[in-house]
Amino acid sequence: MKNKVISADDAIALISDNDVVTTTGFVQSCIPEALHAALEKRFVETGAPRDITLIMTAGAGDSKGLGTGRLHHDGLLRRVIAANFGRMPKVAQAAQENKILGYNLPQGVISQLYRACAAGQPGLFSKVGLQTYIDPRLGGGKVNEVTTDDIVKLVEVEGEEWLFYKSTPINVAFIRGTSSDPSGNISMERECLLLDNLAQAMAARNNGGIVIAQVERIVEHGSIRPKDVKVPGILVDCVVVADPIEMHRMNYGVVYNPAFAGEIRVPMENMAKMPLDERKIIARRAAFELPPNGVINLGVGAPDGVASVANEEKVTPYITMTTEAGAIGGVLAGGSSFGSAANAHSVIDQNQMFDFYDGGGLDMTCLGMAECDEHGNVNTSRFGGRLNGCGGFINISQNARAVVFAGTFTAGGLDIAIEDGKLKIVKEGRARKFVKNVEQITFSGSFAQSRTQPVIYVTERCVFQLTPDGLELIEVAPGIDIERDILAHMDFKPIITKPVPMNARLFIDEPMGLLEDLLNVKLSERVSYDTERNILFLNLEGWSVRKKADVEDLKKVLVNAATKAGKRVNSVVNHDGCRIADDLYDDYAEMIEYMVEHHYATTSRYTTSAFMRLKMQEALNKRGLKPHIFERAEEAHAHLEKAS
Repeated sequence: MKNKVISADDAIALISDNDVVTTTGFVQSCIPEALHAALEKRFVETGAPRDITLIMTAGAGDSKGLGTGRLHHDGLLRRVIAANFGRMPKVAQAAQENKILGYNLPQGVISQLYRACAAGQPGLFSKVGLQTYIDPRLGGGKVNEVTTDDIVKLVEVEGEEWLFYKSTPINVAFIRGTSSDPSGNISMERECLLLDNLAQAMAARNNGGIVIAQVERIVEHGSIRPKDVKVPGILVDCVVVADPIEMHRMNYGVVYNPAFAGEIRVPMENMAKMPLDERKIIARRAAFELPPNGVINLGVGAPDGVASVANEEKVTPYITMTTEAGAIGGVLAGGSSFGSAANAHSVIDQNQMFDFYDGGGLDMTCLGMAECDEHGNVNTSRFGGRLNGCGGFINISQNARAVVFAGTFTAGGLDIAIEDGKLKIVKEGRARKFVKNVEQITFSGSFAQSRTQPVIYVTERCVFQLTPDGLELIEVAPGIDIERDILAHMDFKPIITKPVPMNARLFIDEPMGLLEDLLNVKLSERVSYDTERNILFLNLEGWSVRKKADVEDLKKVLVNAATKAGKRVNSVVNHDGCRIADDLYDDYAEMIEYMVEHHYATTSRYTTSAFMRLKMQEALNKRGLKPHIFERAEEAHAHLEKAS
């Protein structure tokens, strides 16, 4: 039986000029550092191999020169196909200077393309990327002028637009595991993620290429249980033991954490509490959008604070958090450990997670934003002279049922203070985020609107909502002046009707009672009944319909109140400051239809939001109901008196 264990130098010597090399790793985790270092060393010393193509999904580096950042040397790379360039800034610079060819494709697409390559398929059909910079009509994912070949095509299948992503045959795959036997059977017991190692290995093997696995240790033949083998030895050509062991850290900030590997479970009560700053305000407000019993994804930066807030507020058991890297459940990690989770329920392959996401499995996502424009488009991929890349952003934002974009209102030096429950801008950020037109469309507002996808934009000082006419300002923090602190720092004027105050609890450093809100525990307190006038008044100011369960909870409260009245009631509903998710208006109208059939004598409602009045009219008219929705409370009450 062949012993496949060799040195890193001997393994790297097998790579030829012009080879297509794929490597594993997610942000700062699970990176085969010894292999990257050996490839860099060989090129610096010998000038070979030259002109290789690098294919990777998420960034795999520390943004300072480690990981794939080692491969920046002139002549080593000819072409890069990646979801993220920000983790290898010198490679990104080479692409921006037209020194190499480059494509920035969605992380999930690249991940799934490994399987297409393994199966000998010509490519992948997907709707991911339509109406973004990936769409051939908007650039086709090319990052510079010298990149001219089209690897993304717009096609029509049965009357619908799709994108076809072309497969690129792979010659060499760098993968990583924990243990290997001499035959190359790989296990991953001390890894925090599985990623695409199996698919990458199969893609290289079936193309006649080679697979090089970096591991922490060698074990005896037969000592790895069959079901614990994540990459079978038939796919592996070379096994390299990381030396020194620092080359096999769990991530750049953590040598090893058994909680992220699933070896132990840690008490959640011991997790550090976030300080009350702008990041926590944003995370707290975003947390009010969490769907109980739902599946969510959190992005890097401000959004990953939502996991900490959810834990502080005892909400974690009621939601399932996931990462695109494959972690399901538990508490998502931030910082250098982003992508992994403590106390995870399970960890699956990255490409399988993207299958779940692309198919509509996410109930909500919270993602960052570098730029946002008046059309609701968001840019996270290329801004301020930086080629960052989209990562998994396009897959996730395009396919989640509801989207929350979260980030500070301005960037670069923002300083805030919270005094007596009010927000004060001590120093404004140097860079504007709300611009007339984003530099690059990573998320399309119009595409979201065409699919009635609910989208809001959360900052420390205000909240916007995506409408058919663009962004609408719907919430303002206490202490914030709209003209001075918001409009003066935007390149466009949003729709402004009657924004409500952001929840005062966001600005007080004590538990918010978030769980009660998410479970609608106090929803019945919004209902009052005037026996003498037989009027059931429902005050929904500041309440949100985020999910179907909210509609069901409201229906139960109304049925209970009407039943107690003992007769059909006249109903007045205050929708001012209330928000109904775009895709739930029909469910809400169905609830009204039920109440009209069984409990209402007459009903009217009011809101100053023209957008809500329009959506409500459409939904009720569709069911043959008269909307009776007015702009002012006086009009709603007058209608009720006239009708009764």
